[in-house]
Amino acid sequence: MKQPFGVILAGGQATRMGGGDKGLLDLGESTILGHVIDRLAPQVARVALNANGDPARFGQLGLPVLPDSIEGHPGPLAGVLAGLDWAAGQGADTIVTVAADTPFFPCDLVPRLLLAADGMAQPLAMAATPRGEGEQTKSMSRTGLIRHPTFGLWPVSLRDDLRAALEGGLRKVVLWTDPHGGKLAEFPVAGGDPFFNVNTPDDLAKARALVKGV
Repeated sequence: MKQPFGVILAGGQATRMGGGDKGLLDLGESTILGHVIDRLAPQVARVALNANGDPARFGQLGLPVLPDSIEGHPGPLAGVLAGLDWAAGQGADTIVTVAADTPFFPCDLVPRLLLAADGMAQPLAMAATPRGEGEQTKSMSRTGLIRHPTFGLWPVSLRDDLRAALEGGLRKVVLWTDPHGGKLAEFPVAGGDPFFNVNTPDDLAKARALVKGV
């Protein structure tokens, strides 16, 4: 299998942070997006950013900026579709997506996703972590794992199927991945949640403390 292309999903509206681009917020000597790019780039062949609005605000990153092709901010699947269409034009077979507000995701994300999808004709896999004691989430799988839908491996060959599903009103990631036999790649949580994301000002303060090592 060819090395996947990477797509950073930054199409959300960041309402809990007061709007704007969370990824451009300072985090240590870089930005949240800077940390995301540094973790993703060594694992993939190329990197692009899925974002809506004026792409010039990301000009300093030097990345292709891919807007949603489905109107109305339909969620992360629209960003996945934008990434799949871009990758198809570059001759890629698969993409791996990550969230733009999750600066500490695993450095072995891509190898684990590829391993989980090994043998699939249309490789499709999603990151997952064990459920903590007493923890409840809407993203729970039947096996008790917490799914992280924005961290996944997606086949370019299914992009037209995904487009049709989105145009038909589908929004929830697992309602599309489960019928296609999507697999789960389990990641350990020892030492903290590897998919901790910055949703609120308190989360940003925590991320800054983690970068400082305090």
